[in-house]
Amino acid sequence: MEIFWNTIAAYNAATWPAQIVFTGIATLLLLLLCLRPTNTVRIAMKSFMAMLNFWIAGVYYMIYCRPREYHGMLALFWAIMGGIWIYDLLVKHASLERTGQHNAFAVLLLAMPLIYPLCSLALGHEFPMMTSPVMPCSVAVFTIGLMLAFSEQVNIVLAMFLCHWALIGLSKVYFFGIPEDYLLACSTVPALYIFFREYVRSNADRPTKPSAHVLDALLIALSLVVGIFFTVTLLHQLDLFTQII
Repeated sequence: MEIFWNTIAAYNAATWPAQIVFTGIATLLLLLLCLRPTNTVRIAMKSFMAMLNFWIAGVYYMIYCRPREYHGMLALFWAIMGGIWIYDLLVKHASLERTGQHNAFAVLLLAMPLIYPLCSLALGHEFPMMTSPVMPCSVAVFTIGLMLAFSEQVNIVLAMFLCHWALIGLSKVYFFGIPEDYLLACSTVPALYIFFREYVRSNADRPTKPSAHVLDALLIALSLVVGIFFTVTLLHQLDLFTQII
């Protein structure tokens, strides 16, 4: 646990100016996507997301998290997601046009990188040993919000990677004492259900086994199971906090 928090502190202390710049760029691009959604703005947002994922892979994991075990594997994970954004940029899979759906939920997720540090401060952490806007979980939640608000055609591969990352984030609550990661884990349950539901419905006219209706029911069941698992885990964690207090 000490190594984990020390690497976060080193990362934040060295990169906080860059994190402020990234946060400003993300805010500007979001506003442009809402107000002036030109093709240039969409290309800029996809390029920014690719760069952000490569930043997490190269700077966060390969430089500042090198003392951790498995840092190389996690760096590869984020590099692949950066590659997915590059691929999307080339084939123009995601239009990044406003869907007009789930606006409130999407806005909450897009604001989560700013909420993360506030939660960390509320839990007693101090700079630089705290969560910050440009960390893996923050970027993952922001990506989910972006996909909800601006992707009519969801990149299902990227959604699966984000689902996997949410499960990784949940484990950190126990091992490293980061309860704010529940924000990521809990947000992925309804978000990923929406992603997969839209994917199933977009292919409803194609003959599949099982049928689209069966797949939709299975998605609901899976989301309920995952949601119950997260709830039980949260209650158990709250009990641990009560014992500590």
